[in-house]
Amino acid sequence: MRAILHADMDAFYAAIEQRDPPALRGKPGIVGGDGPRQVVSTASYEARTFGVHSAMPGVRARQLCPQGIFVVPRMAVYEAVSDQVRAVFESFTDMVEPLSLDEAFLDVTGSRALFGDGAAIAARIRAEVKAVTQLTVSVGVATSKYVAKVASDLRKPDGLVVVPAGDERTFLAPLSVSRLWGVGPVTQQQLERAGLRTIGDVQSRSEAALVAAFGQNLGEHLYVLANGLDPRVVEPDRAAKSIGHEMTFVEDLFDDDDVKGVLLQLCEMVGRRLRRVALRGTVVRVKLRYPDFTTMVRQQKVAATADDLELYRIGGGLLDAVRERRRGVRLLGISVAGFVDDRTPVQGGLFAPAPKKRDQLLAAMDKIRDRHGEESVRHGGKRRKTNLWGPDAES
Repeated sequence: MRAILHADMDAFYAAIEQRDPPALRGKPGIVGGDGPRQVVSTASYEARTFGVHSAMPGVRARQLCPQGIFVVPRMAVYEAVSDQVRAVFESFTDMVEPLSLDEAFLDVTGSRALFGDGAAIAARIRAEVKAVTQLTVSVGVATSKYVAKVASDLRKPDGLVVVPAGDERTFLAPLSVSRLWGVGPVTQQQLERAGLRTIGDVQSRSEAALVAAFGQNLGEHLYVLANGLDPRVVEPDRAAKSIGHEMTFVEDLFDDDDVKGVLLQLCEMVGRRLRRVALRGTVVRVKLRYPDFTTMVRQQKVAATADDLELYRIGGGLLDAVRERRRGVRLLGISVAGFVDDRTPVQGGLFAPAPKKRDQLLAAMDKIRDRHGEESVRHGGKRRKTNLWGPDAES
């Protein structure tokens, strides 16, 4: 039988902020802003007791938890810690399917001869993640991805739930139908009207009965998951289709220097992520949103690049072609797609620095940032220091 793990870091962003500095430990920490356009990214467990949750408007979070400590997200830090966690996972198996910075599926079926059964491997992973990051991770162990995912969520934080082979139906039976993937509030109401409140209720119906009641797709889906039959495999080679960053601003930007300054920072962030995973992009896409929510997207095919300044040059041209100067900018983003390996030869421009020299310079800048922080070195030119919601100080 397969041994599948679902590992999910506990309140990941908030836990990092409570770790750095430790003065925030035990207090209601909220990663995000409390402004009218800001949302909660992650809330600590202390803040969750007040009803604060991710994706909640920041204003509402402040109402529910007036004593909450709001922290601006530090994505570069979260990505660095995520890399540490991923390295722990990969020390046990190369079958790792990342779902986000803070969760992943692992297939440890082939690792049992070296490290013990799934439960033993999960326990070792939890201990090593704690030792490396001082953070906790909850892990579910089962024979399928779906059951492992449900298990990891049951005893958070710092939980370990093992569902032995053959016990899947018994484990799932008492849980609400809301635990079935794809069952949102509307579908849940539909199921409850049919007398199906628990997964056990769904198990009591045959596949044919579920299909007759809810249609082919939903009926089959419900039958497979309710009976713990999820056959999907862990896919370690799931690759991102694009890499990008965007910002929604607390106040609309009108000043051209502000807009271009933010674009430069976004390009630096995207370029750095591309180089970290040894990729170049051949499509650059700019996204612009006005205060009335009119959204403009423009893209351009380019020679493969992971160069911050090249992204800025191309992105700036796309932005100039679409932007109306009299209108404020509510959101700005840039992304790169059409990936190729960074070993692919690149044709340099006639008067541009040699590609190899540019690569060496960018690699040196990345090393400095790794050691001293994102603001320790940057490209020349006027720009404003920003957080995730736009310019906040002259720089």
